Amino acid sequence: MSSLDTARAELGLVILYLNKSEGRDKLCRALQYGSKFLSNGEPGLAQNIDKQTSWARKLFRLFKFVNDLHALISPVAQDTPLPLVVLGKSKNALMSTYLFLDQIVWLGRSGIYKNKERSEYLGRISFYAWLASNTCNSLVEIGELGRLSSSMKKLEKDPNHPDKYKNEKYRAALKKSNERTLSLIKASFDIVVAVGLLQLAPKKVDARVTGACGFASSLISCYQLLPSPPKSKTT
Repeated sequence: MSSLDTARAELGLVILYLNKSEGRDKLCRALQYGSKFLSNGEPGLAQNIDKQTSWARKLFRLFKFVNDLHALISPVAQDTPLPLVVLGKSKNALMSTYLFLDQIVWLGRSGIYKNKERSEYLGRISFYAWLASNTCNSLVEIGELGRLSSSMKKLEKDPNHPDKYKNEKYRAALKKSNERTLSLIKASFDIVVAVGLLQLAPKKVDARVTGACGFASSLISCYQLLPSPPKSKTT
């Protein structure tokens, strides 16, 4: 086994452990952005919940950057076009950067890292990395949806399966298409959230818009984490 295979195997074990907190993190994220929507940036109970939940979520994300680090060094499907490979790996690198820098922000706010100005600066850089990562992810999903659409059109013309919905390959492609469409919608919401947090368009993307998009994105994440229903046994 090569050193790269060993690293992937070890990171895979870490991911299995860390992913136990993923569902709780997404529920807290929904609470955070729902509170941001209600507060609209005004002081009060909702804003306090927003800030406290944001702080608590950082604990769920400790060392989570290894997830995307693992994906970054993992091989991709051989038939994946080079532009999609580059975009996918860029997404992994940027997301891992965001999560790693977020750890430094947590250390700064907890008082462990004493340079507060530097930690806040790194926090802003981390949001730019998150914005770029979601942009890459959106482009990947668009590209993959185009590939799936082309594949589904070919399956529709298959003379051996006049009813496309009885074609197992077509149903599988349709399921993947729906999943990627949902991921594209989520990534688009997250781009708006990043723009709002960075205050790149404060007049158009205010605290309420940021909260609404973040809440919608969180609900999609919670849905995506739901376990698959058990298959019914046939007798």
